[in-house]
Amino acid sequence: MYPAELVKPMRDDLANAGFEELYTAEAVTNAINQDGTTLVVVNSVCGCAAANARPAAKMSLQNEKKPDYAVTVFAGVDTEAVDAARNLMIPFPPSSPSMALFKDGELVHMIERHHIEGRPAELIAENLTAAYNEFC
Repeated sequence: MYPAELVKPMRDDLANAGFEELYTAEAVTNAINQDGTTLVVVNSVCGCAAANARPAAKMSLQNEKKPDYAVTVFAGVDTEAVDAARNLMIPFPPSSPSMALFKDGELVHMIERHHIEGRPAELIAENLTAAYNEFC
């Protein structure tokens, strides 16, 4: 577990952009099972989260079509919430950072860590916006 003061700026990065922070399994289940589309970002302390994932997630929400809800859980901190989110992302293996788009509770698009590492935020945002254009 990471100390709260260490992850606060990383949490705030997405929270200040309108992402709802989820801390419990129940909150994750409720968010994902809402009618409509939900983007789930599994946030992380790693460099690729700071340089690529969080900027891409924020950029993607500038698209004309976007998810009805944007939520985030933090790996290494919110264990219960992260485990619940990852269980709903099966068959994809756990990874952080990662991003998943759900529609009416069904996983419809997934971006794993290996799709994030070494890729510019703009390219990741394009991947997300293509999914929004299809499913939102």
